[in-house]
Amino acid sequence: MAQATSFKSSEAEQRLLTAWRGEIIAGSVYELIARRMPEREADILRRMAEAESSHRRRLEARMQELGVPVPDRSSVKVPLWLRLQARIAPVDRLLAAREAAEDEEVADTYRRPTGDQDTDALLREIRREERSHSRAVSDMRANGDGAKPATPQFAAPHVQERLNKLLGREKWHQSGGGWISGAIYGANDGLAAVFGIVAGVSGATGGSSFVLTAGAAGAIASALSMATGAFLAERSEAELMAANVQREREEIAEHPEEEKEELSLFYQLKGIDEETADALAEQLAQNPDAMLRALAQEEFGAVEAGGDPKQAAIAAGISTGLGAIVPVIPFFFTTGAVAIVAAAIVSLVAHFLVGAAKSLVTLRTWWAAGLEMTLAGIIVGGATFLVGLALPT
Repeated sequence: MAQATSFKSSEAEQRLLTAWRGEIIAGSVYELIARRMPEREADILRRMAEAESSHRRRLEARMQELGVPVPDRSSVKVPLWLRLQARIAPVDRLLAAREAAEDEEVADTYRRPTGDQDTDALLREIRREERSHSRAVSDMRANGDGAKPATPQFAAPHVQERLNKLLGREKWHQSGGGWISGAIYGANDGLAAVFGIVAGVSGATGGSSFVLTAGAAGAIASALSMATGAFLAERSEAELMAANVQREREEIAEHPEEEKEELSLFYQLKGIDEETADALAEQLAQNPDAMLRALAQEEFGAVEAGGDPKQAAIAAGISTGLGAIVPVIPFFFTTGAVAIVAAAIVSLVAHFLVGAAKSLVTLRTWWAAGLEMTLAGIIVGGATFLVGLALPT
């Protein structure tokens, strides 16, 4: 009997420790994501992070009751790759990953009995709250990009429904991405395109000096193309934001009552009672510019586009150029079979590294993304090399 009790106690201790570590990591990830969000959404995520801290404290209390040493919180580190993903990846993908993590945590850590009645009761209680976290994250993703999340868990459902109807007629809201992901994809495009050029010309010429000319020209063209494309895209985003703000200004002038109701509903979603929210909206309506700023912040997260066209162009151009020049490097020093083999090796290594870097944006496992990119490089390089052999120069 003593042996069975010891086994149950050990299971409870392990489960408590696992849950404790999970709560610390989840809270840290929510805090990291919150730093990238507008005020309203960041407040929701920080409340969820605080809830995770509350779970941790309750788990610590139970561990102390069982005589289980509570580790130092600083000993639990968020993995570096996860921290980078939280800072770089698209918010919608991060929220989707957190939703899946909450569901998995509930199923694996909190659902199975430990054999200790009090521990099981605590885990069941936390499990119910973790489910609400999963629903909260799902609601934040309701609008597709994480920029304008719905939060019915903090407001009456009819409030969200009314707000959705008002926003439903405003189809012009848009949101953009960051330059970091553009830089990663720029390196990917430059590497893949120029590797194909180098492989094809190498097949056609046996690795002659023509490969250097073609590869260098392709690298420069790719870099300039990506730079100008990124510049135009960011400038278009700024122009779109300006158009959104202008359209919002027109909405205030043409439909003032609807816009006041819309602003009031946003405040109600933050937990403000209807009477106070209506009064705040009425007061802001006395100053159209202040009302415009408030609605623009609530509806699409900012009054001005956050991207810098010059910064985006520089990042995309440099990253594309660096990726594109990799397959050409061996031909600066030698030609022939040696250069072809060296180019293949450095290019495939670069493919793996760029693929791993893409997982910062896609949230895939880094080694799987790297291997997939390497396989793509093998296919592209092999196919274009065979084409070059078939069409010798």
